[in-house]
Amino acid sequence: MTGMWVCSSLLVWAMVPNLSFLHALAVASCVTPTDPVLSNSIVKGKFADQNIPKDLQKIIIAESGANDGLGYPFQFFALYLIKYVGSGGAGQQGGARLAMGYWFGETWGYTIILGVLYGATVGWVAKELLRRAEQRKFVDRESFLVFAIALALFIVGTCSMIGSDDILACFIAGNAFNIDDWFRLETLDDSLQPTIDMLLNLSIFVWFGAVCPWASFVHNDVIPIYRLIFLGVLILLFRRIPVVYIMHWKIPEISQLKHCLWAGFFGPIGVSAIFYLYVSLDFLRQVKVDGEVREDAAKLEEVFMIVVWFLTICSIVGHGLSVPLGKLGYHLPRTLSRSAGSRNDPGDLDTPAPFHIQNHIENQQRKPITDPTRPVFRIGGSIIHHMGSEPVPTSDTTSVESSGLDSPDVLASKASDADPANEEQKHESAELGRR
Repeated sequence: MTGMWVCSSLLVWAMVPNLSFLHALAVASCVTPTDPVLSNSIVKGKFADQNIPKDLQKIIIAESGANDGLGYPFQFFALYLIKYVGSGGAGQQGGARLAMGYWFGETWGYTIILGVLYGATVGWVAKELLRRAEQRKFVDRESFLVFAIALALFIVGTCSMIGSDDILACFIAGNAFNIDDWFRLETLDDSLQPTIDMLLNLSIFVWFGAVCPWASFVHNDVIPIYRLIFLGVLILLFRRIPVVYIMHWKIPEISQLKHCLWAGFFGPIGVSAIFYLYVSLDFLRQVKVDGEVREDAAKLEEVFMIVVWFLTICSIVGHGLSVPLGKLGYHLPRTLSRSAGSRNDPGDLDTPAPFHIQNHIENQQRKPITDPTRPVFRIGGSIIHHMGSEPVPTSDTTSVESSGLDSPDVLASKASDADPANEEQKHESAELGRR
């Protein structure tokens, strides 16, 4: 994560005009954490199950959960230095020494360590209480299914009250709550939590589209639009891939180069970046001189809004479309090669011949019936005689004869006369009669 922070800071510092490296560190701290919401949607599904090993999927999910809460040290390292060192420390007293004191004491001690301890304690106690209540039938199925959601809301509320890291506390509590895999197995066939998760994700992204400063991307005094687009491409390509490639030799789950490239590329920027963006804006608005926001802090607010929002949109579009585009790139060449091969080799026996219904019907209509063995029945003789002629016979044989057709007995007699075997039988019968 430190390597990602440094790489992102160098890219922001190089592409944004008139921006100090300290300010670039603050901006890059927002886009450093891997977003768990987008990661969860990318590493799950049919395409991911078929092409991505399970161990690699678990690494991405675990990294996104931990990074989402561990962004505070990187963020407040730069923000404390900006407050107490930037612009000569105008309006503030203490300098770099006080800044590092706050960073170690408040950020690491109170925010990170306290959040980890609180989350682990609450998660383990909640697991034990829920298991005992379920064994004694004190909890119904509906309450059992929504217990994890209620636990997350409880941790977020209490951590916000004491001022600790609520995101990291929720992640640690979830690990402690499901450390023996009991709750996951009990709710394996349940669809309530995935449904709620999907609804919350969709609501968040609708809110993103509603509040995103789209017009500021083009009309601003911070960075031209062409530099902003180029910065988005560079962040997607070089924010993670170099670091993951250097370190993948020590990660057993990333054994192949394609897995290394995949893990390096799929580090989405999303909900966590916007969360740290508003935390930074709230901090910068407290950096004041004579009751007014300090000039460098006010300028940095605009840089935060434009750069972080644009990089988030680039990641949502780029990482969100990577899976369908990857499937298209995998299947399209095979489809085109099969189509080209069938056109270039029309005599291929494996290729079925085209069948046109209209031509088939016309050919059947034009084909004359020349089969001599096929019986021909001519119908048209009248069995109703004119007035004054002989009365109409009532027998079936006479009716058939008058209609111009042979009766069944006559047909059978003709068939027997035409059969050579019947002729031989007749001849033998005649010889026996003479004797």
